[in-house]
Amino acid sequence: MKCLLILTAAALIAVASARPGKHHRGNGILVEQFSEWDHAQQGAKCGYESCPTARKGMLNLHLVPHTHDDVGWLKTVDQYYYGSRTSIQRAGVQYILDSVIDALLHNPERKFIYVESAFFFKWWDEQSPQTQADVKQLVQEGRLEFVNGAWSMNDEAAAHYQSLIDQFTWGLGLLNDTFGECGRPRAGWQIDPFGHSREHASMLAQMGYDGMFFARLDHADRAKREASKKTELIWKSSANLEDSDMFTTILYTLYQAPPGFCYDVLCSDEPILDGAESAENNVEERIDVFLEWVYGMAEKYHSNNLILTMGGDFTYQDAGMYFKNMDKLIKYTNARQEQGVMVNAFYSTPTCYLKALHDTDLTWPTKTDDFFPYGSDPYTYWTGYFTSRPTSKRFERLGNHLLQVCKQLTALSTATRSSYFQNRLTVLREAIGVMQHHDAITGTEKQHVADDYARMLHVAFEACTENTNIALNELTRKVDVPPPQVTFESCHLLNISHCVTSETKESFVVTLYNPLGHSTYHYVRLPVNGNSYSVKNAAGVDISIQMIPIPATVFSLNSRDSIANQELVFLADEIPPMGYASFYVTEKYDAKARDDTNAQQIISIGNKHLSVYFNNNGFLNLININGESHWLHQDFLYYEGALGDNREAKNRSSGAYILRPNGTEKHVTDSVRLEVYMGDHVQEVHQVFNEWISQVIRVYEDEQHVEFEWMVGPIPVEDEIGKEIITRYQSDIKSNGVFWTDANGREMIKRVRNHRDTWDVELLEPVPGNYYPVTAKIALEDDNWRMAVLNDRAQGGTSMEDGVLELMVHRRLLMDDAFGVGEALNETAYDTGLIARGKHYLMFGSKATQSPTMKTKERFLQNQVHTPAWVFVSDATEVPYNAWQTNFRSVFSALSESLPMNVNLLTFEPWKQPYTYLVRFEHLLEKNEDPLYSSQVTINLKTLFSAFDIYSIRETTLGGNQWKEDKSRLKFYADPVPQLEEPASQSAPQHDDSNVVTLGPMEIRTFIMEMKFNY
Repeated sequence: MKCLLILTAAALIAVASARPGKHHRGNGILVEQFSEWDHAQQGAKCGYESCPTARKGMLNLHLVPHTHDDVGWLKTVDQYYYGSRTSIQRAGVQYILDSVIDALLHNPERKFIYVESAFFFKWWDEQSPQTQADVKQLVQEGRLEFVNGAWSMNDEAAAHYQSLIDQFTWGLGLLNDTFGECGRPRAGWQIDPFGHSREHASMLAQMGYDGMFFARLDHADRAKREASKKTELIWKSSANLEDSDMFTTILYTLYQAPPGFCYDVLCSDEPILDGAESAENNVEERIDVFLEWVYGMAEKYHSNNLILTMGGDFTYQDAGMYFKNMDKLIKYTNARQEQGVMVNAFYSTPTCYLKALHDTDLTWPTKTDDFFPYGSDPYTYWTGYFTSRPTSKRFERLGNHLLQVCKQLTALSTATRSSYFQNRLTVLREAIGVMQHHDAITGTEKQHVADDYARMLHVAFEACTENTNIALNELTRKVDVPPPQVTFESCHLLNISHCVTSETKESFVVTLYNPLGHSTYHYVRLPVNGNSYSVKNAAGVDISIQMIPIPATVFSLNSRDSIANQELVFLADEIPPMGYASFYVTEKYDAKARDDTNAQQIISIGNKHLSVYFNNNGFLNLININGESHWLHQDFLYYEGALGDNREAKNRSSGAYILRPNGTEKHVTDSVRLEVYMGDHVQEVHQVFNEWISQVIRVYEDEQHVEFEWMVGPIPVEDEIGKEIITRYQSDIKSNGVFWTDANGREMIKRVRNHRDTWDVELLEPVPGNYYPVTAKIALEDDNWRMAVLNDRAQGGTSMEDGVLELMVHRRLLMDDAFGVGEALNETAYDTGLIARGKHYLMFGSKATQSPTMKTKERFLQNQVHTPAWVFVSDATEVPYNAWQTNFRSVFSALSESLPMNVNLLTFEPWKQPYTYLVRFEHLLEKNEDPLYSSQVTINLKTLFSAFDIYSIRETTLGGNQWKEDKSRLKFYADPVPQLEEPASQSAPQHDDSNVVTLGPMEIRTFIMEMKFNY
């Protein structure tokens, strides 16, 4: 049964054990070395040294054998690996890898590439020492090559950059540990994701990749590029970073073999029959057809090198069959050279193809925007998946949050250094890596696969919670006193106001762990069953509290098994960087009534910075910023999903992939019921739009944003019409058709309604054709004012009118869109439609350039929204406050000082050896966003980590698998050839003798630090 809200999914699904001990691999690279295997072992060569030589004056055909193995889609990860559920799809990854290795060993000319580390290492762990030795030899010889190398082939729209970096780091680290330098991928291989992000290309550049390959781009963009031979380009992937150009190849046949030349058991194409005496001999006919097709492809590409993707979904389950026919295809194509045919075919890899293009000395067109949205035809825009399965998207985001907390606590604790606890951390690492897959975070999988992803994440949560519990027990224990073990509970159901400990215990301790590198604050909201509470901080000072009723629509949820009827709210201030602060809570048992006010008497809420006003119909319709009022209207609407037979494009249905409204949007109501609650910490309005949409609008004390906590569902479909629910923020800002969306949570990209930078677009589907992925923020502005909305999960968004921002929050559809899933996106729970609850954070203010600017405030809020303090709750019934003070340490920080506000501690995790850590710092702002905070910033690692004895500091590339000074990328030149200039240096690599790190705008720097914590 599918979940109600976020983590309730996992709670309802039967959970297997986390298999402690199974994940026995290393977790990174040694401080001393990166390569386990000598690059020249037995004279073998990999990488560019293993490439065949392209012949001048000929059309060189790079045949690239590959398989595309989804880490879950129509079947679960394990079903795909083991080959079960053949009634759904005939696909077994273990057989592919078995078969490929055997086929490569039979012919030294053959090559193969592999992508998904999640599958490869599952297979690798099962192999005999002899098979592992054979595979290592194939890698050393460059005949088995890894491309991409991340744990999964990730989506590029809904995935957040922190999760992407983590899943690349894990996959690349295992490849490096296993195969040394020859296992390091040099090419990105994003052949199946449904649109492509500029930020993803930038990350590949920072990881040292030489180029990337993808297949899906808008049909009109493809047609124009093919007509002008601009199917390969230099992607200017960052407006802020040096050395961020990414050479990009757009594949010709998506990622399939040329039509008629697929030789897999899953294909029905004719094999090459070359029996000299056979009446079935078809060599001449087959080669004629092949060459004709190749010549047609050559007309679309700029060089005399062509890359032919010989493979497809789960191909090579009988690799001998595929390779035997390719051997013949190469042999008989090259035999035509004796007849004057200037075509040269050979086995190759993406790496070798890039090298061949580099050696041509050609120049290439450039691109500065991204490849969203993807329209496969004029009626079919793949923009629905930006929002599909909203609770899964939120679950993944929470998983990433817990992963950062778990990594830090596991690294800081001596009690979690054993392989057992390192393996528990690995369970969550790999689960989040799987969730980045382009049929996982996207919500484009079958329902039973979505259920399995939820099960997998729940297992991973439980595994890492064991680490955090053990670590906090060690860190909170005072050295001279051995207190009893305490359970540090993560209340995973706070989104429906449910937490067993806070609801049932008279006394409890709230511990907030702050994973950020600077001190922070957090408004704690916990469901309780009493009327009055006392909250004390570490110094014994009473903290002001506020009691607020749980919204009636949440309280009355049929699935909610909770006795709480209100929430305890207090401000936890000055939570130290990379540390925690604890607060002791006790029920007072007095008759104090909860703070509330009749909504009919009050129609505004606010603080000293801003106020929002509601009209007589209950809608928010005005905002006052520092004394200046602006029209601001917020509402919920819905599109009816198109319902067609999918037999032709114009009859396409809206589905898991596709957004296709059937006409214009509709308002859900013209009148909203209100209740208003006022207090010292927060003022909030509880709105009920109808029986399936409600919302809480909040303004916290001294905050400069408005919080919207929406709840949508079950979306009614009794009228047999699917619906796509949106929320709109309408303002008086004159945006002139321009808005901005983030790229994977990092740099912002300018969008213009009904416009594309690289071709003249004509939209037959104006709404889906103007939808873009919003991973963290969408914004618009005019000369004086700016409005931005931050979200807590990936969603689709647009601006269809000036001054209006629109985000899609939930979808329920009754027809498949015919792109393979075979099921309607119709999520249910408890025998009704799925309910989703989430948050938006609205900022509205002047564009004045004094620091901090609006954009700066948005960046800081975005960082806090993404990784706020993690809340742990502990039963203190048997431990009075004085005993807690005596036995437990209530405040802790692993850092000696806070980082500057424009610097984020992106990563702090245990690395391969004891006392080694992988550490990343990032500059949060772009160039020119702020006169002060956009400047370069310098931090001293020795000062920051003065609680550690530091032995060595060495910088790596972004993926942590190559020393920074060893990074060397192929250089491609743009049209026209630029004059060579000395590149602007952002910062020098850090070596053992340097403790100072300088960061420029949007820069991320990665270090391996060997040091011992002296706590």
